[in-house]
Parts: sequence; structure tokens; C-alpha cells
Amino acid sequence: MTTTPQAVRRASPRTRRAATPPDPARPLLPNTEPVRLLDPTGTPLPARTDYPEPPVEVLRELYRRMVLGRRFDTQATALTKQGRLAVYPSSRGQEACQVGAVLAVRDTDWVFPTYRESMALVARGIDPVEVLTLLRGDWHCGYDPGEVRTAPQCTPLATQCVHAAGLAHGEAYQGRDTVALAFIGDGATSEGDFHEGINFAAVFKAPVVYFVQNNRYAISVPLSRQTAAPSLAYKGVGYGVPSEQVDGNDPVAVLAVLTRAVAHARAGNGPFLVEAHTYRMEPHTNADDASRYRDGAEVDAWRDRDPVARLETYLRARGVLDDAAVAEVAEQAEAYAADLRARMNEQPTVDPLSLFDHVYAQPTPQLVEQREQVRAELAAARDEEGNA
Repeated sequence: MTTTPQAVRRASPRTRRAATPPDPARPLLPNTEPVRLLDPTGTPLPARTDYPEPPVEVLRELYRRMVLGRRFDTQATALTKQGRLAVYPSSRGQEACQVGAVLAVRDTDWVFPTYRESMALVARGIDPVEVLTLLRGDWHCGYDPGEVRTAPQCTPLATQCVHAAGLAHGEAYQGRDTVALAFIGDGATSEGDFHEGINFAAVFKAPVVYFVQNNRYAISVPLSRQTAAPSLAYKGVGYGVPSEQVDGNDPVAVLAVLTRAVAHARAGNGPFLVEAHTYRMEPHTNADDASRYRDGAEVDAWRDRDPVARLETYLRARGVLDDAAVAEVAEQAEAYAADLRARMNEQPTVDPLSLFDHVYAQPTPQLVEQREQVRAELAAARDEEGNA
């Protein structure tokens, strides 16, 4: 039987499928696999046009700060064991994320850290003793946030997400090109403040980069008990926020992806969400027993993906790092740790009455009464010591 053109035209509405409309979520979707520019051995992978490799001099500085950051981290852990710090959340294993993130922003940008970002803060140039002051228990924050454009380290999960959105919106409203970088742990993405912050930023096109360090555990809760999404990066799609996922132990890729994310936000395109797949080598804090929820084989597997060794291998292969340069950086790191150790071993002079400072702009009658009570108790103790 011969089919006429007229028959084809008559049948086409029923037999031909309608053209698939464009997917509005596609520009927002992350790559299906984490972006990677170096393999775990430090061997370069094919170049990418979407994420060009940062300049080699920047990568050398990234390496230097990662080595100093790791030595700082091990020294802070030792100070905790010596009783000099009340608690210390290590970020060993996350050096690429900690240092790469702060290298992607300007000094004039704002950083909103969590309690685990001590390494990032020293990489940003903040005095390490001031960084550890909070964990020492002396003050709420040891550094001046306004001076260093860095918010106090945030212990409550995800509250910094809202702070970052508000500051970024305010800066944009005043015509400044400031970008806010908010660090987030994987557990914080389960908190309401994360969703409120990213939704506000999306609606008002606030220049924020939300940087999720997915280190596999929210204390002891594994990622599989937090989300059923393919990855945490997909959480941005529901709010209209472009997202990406990156190998968080690949320092070159982390810096490349975050550089693009920061440029996106600074150009007035609104927020950007980046998820870095990484691993916390140490327990959650010195008070945690990680062996209760993960085994040694898992830790050993991630040790083979060491971000510091990965970058060192690559830079050596490029001919821009040799034994002398590695030794020089290691010497700088030891001197940095020695200075920190000496300064932290000095017993601070603390005025108990300072406990009442900065509670309210105008002290309440109750606060004044309490301060006078403490003042009287201190005077009585001194008199008792003098009569002994």
C-alpha cells in the first residue's frame, strides 16, 4: 500500500511526538561527576575549557599555605592534648578546601566560617593565636571581624548561611562588588538556616558562594542518613541556584571551580553552590571517638588521596617545585608552629570582671548588680590571701 503525502500530514499529529521543551533546570545542574583536574596520584587530566587551570604561581602559593595549614592543624591538636585549648575541630585532609577557598576570594570580600575553618582563617592571614582564642575560651572571637572581613567562627550549624546572604545583599544594595563566601559542612545542609539563606540569596541575587565541604559525616551521622539526592550540589537547583560538585582533595580543581563561582557572584548573577567531596582524617573533635562509626580501612583509602601530596607531585612534574623548595616550605611551617606553641604556652591574664563587658550596649540593673557582687567576692578573696 502506498502512503500519500496527504496521509502523512494527516497522521503526523498522532504519530509524531511533540518537541521536548527545554529543561529550565539544566543550566543550574552540576556535572554528574565531581570536577577533577588531577587524578589521585597528581597526574594531570585533560584540560577543561569550563574550569581552566589557575596560574602556576598561584598553585605554588596554594601549596605553601596548605603545608603551613597542615602544620598549624597538627600543632593545634597537640595544644588541645596539653590542655591549652578546650576543644579543637581538626580539618586535616581538607587542606585543598580550606586554603583553596580563601585564595579564590579577595581580601575585601567577606568570609563566613564554621568552627572547623581555623586552617582557612590562618591561610587568610589572621594571627593564629587570635584564631584559637575562641577555642581557648578567652573571648567570643579573638580577631576583629570588621578589620579582617571575616565573621566569627560559627558553632551553631548553618546560621552563617543567613548572615552571609544578608551581608552580601547589603553590600550589593550599596553598589559594592563584595562577595560573601560561606563555609558549610554536609550536616549543615539539613538545617533550616541553610535553606532560608540560599533561598533569600537566590531571590535577591545576593553575591554569595555557598561552599559545602562534604566530609562524609555530620559528627557520626553518615551522608546516606542525611540525603537521598545524587549529591548535595543538587540542593541548589530547587532554589534556582547554579551548582557544581568538585573533588575536594584535588587542590587545582577546588581553586578553579571556586574561582568561577566567585566570578559568577561578583558579576551580579546571584549565588552559587559548590559541593566539595572530601574527608575528615581526624575525629570530629578531640572529644570524639571516630572508631565507633567508621573503620580504619575507610580512613586508609582516603589517606591515599592526600591533597598536599597530590599537589606536590604535580608541581614537581611541572618543574616548578624541587627538594630545596619543599624543604624551605617545611622549614617555614616548623617556624610557624614553634612561634604558635611558644605564644600559646604563655598564660593569659584574664580579668574576671570582663565577663560582664559587651553583654549589652547599656548594662541592665541586674548585670550591674551581678558585676558588683563578683567585684566584692574578688576583693574579699584578695583580703583573705593577704591575711593568710
